[in-house]
Amino acid sequence: MTLWLSAGLLFTFATILFVLIKWWNLECVGVTPVRTLTFIAILFTSGLDVGLIMFPLTEFGSYADLTASPEYSFANPLAIEFGFWAFLIWGFYFLTCFYFCIIEPRVKFFEIPVVKIVNNLVIIGTCAFTAFLLLVNLPWYLPQIGDGESIRPIFYLIVIAAITLAVYSSSQLRFVRILSLGSSLMFIALIIAMGLYAFSGESGSPSDFVATAGLIGDYFGNLHHFMLPLNDYHEFYLFWWFSWSIMIGQFTARFVGGLKTWQLFIAMLAFPSLAIGTWFTVLYYYHAEGLQINSLVNLAMISVGILMVINSLDSLIRLYTENLKLTTRELGKPRYFIGNFVAMCGLTLLFQLDFLRIHWVGALVIALYFSCFAYILLRKRQQVSAIQASPKENTLDFSKFELAN
Repeated sequence: MTLWLSAGLLFTFATILFVLIKWWNLECVGVTPVRTLTFIAILFTSGLDVGLIMFPLTEFGSYADLTASPEYSFANPLAIEFGFWAFLIWGFYFLTCFYFCIIEPRVKFFEIPVVKIVNNLVIIGTCAFTAFLLLVNLPWYLPQIGDGESIRPIFYLIVIAAITLAVYSSSQLRFVRILSLGSSLMFIALIIAMGLYAFSGESGSPSDFVATAGLIGDYFGNLHHFMLPLNDYHEFYLFWWFSWSIMIGQFTARFVGGLKTWQLFIAMLAFPSLAIGTWFTVLYYYHAEGLQINSLVNLAMISVGILMVINSLDSLIRLYTENLKLTTRELGKPRYFIGNFVAMCGLTLLFQLDFLRIHWVGALVIALYFSCFAYILLRKRQQVSAIQASPKENTLDFSKFELAN
């Protein structure tokens, strides 16, 4: 699996470089374009879940334990955490977003029946894995309503509620903007509130924030270390990112609003990384200084995290139902709701039984990457080489989003 993952990573980075060189200044326009701020909000909140909010507090200590994990010795824990979540790996999303916006309309690789089936299995499987991660981590996230280890019935109810809301919101496109902007604003408010407490008054100072944030520089000075898997845990993250990449690319491609290729690249790497870096800086300061997170703050964190899960599930459910023509238009709302609800709950339980693993999903996505490349070389090389603009049917009309509701 490590060799397969490494091949996928090297291929992805090489392809990103090729796209930037060949189509540097091409204007990218999606099917239902939105303005850049809305696009960034959709990208950020659809591409992340509760793990961003809570995982770092469980991981900083393990990255600092060089006796158990000497492979982390090249950088500090904050830089390692940043490397697992930010910048370089968002290039996966850039590549797939560009592909589905500019290349797929000419190639139609994902309309090949067998590819379409595999693609939607990937989407459905990763969607369920997102709900599964929320379920298995809720005991740690909310220790005040459990023993911190076992899954209580109330945790199942929380996940069921998240799935219910996601299925309902996925039935109408207008909820995308509401969820994305709402999640982003709540996340920003959380960062500001926790940052003010940590870096003001007796707890710290603004200079402490700058000094802590400066530790992220270790990541950029050691970027090459993150291009291949460091260990099994890093492999898990990379397979996870691969499993998300194709579907996030499909979903976000429709909303690109006239950005040049280089601008899209910067937007998809820089803006999410800035938010992630700021958040991780705050969390690392809490960790390093031993600051306590009270119950109210913990509740706020898990609330934002659950909203991100709902946002992600909404995006993924919307995507596979549209791909399979199982939308409310074809099924009607009752059958749409019941079918998706049962599917998500059932698959979430399969992950809990260890019947499914995210590594398999990520490996399958890498296979799709290579298969698509081979298909283009054998069948569509001339069409792709001739691309000089977005598809003609994609016009820069922001009212299309409103009309799609």
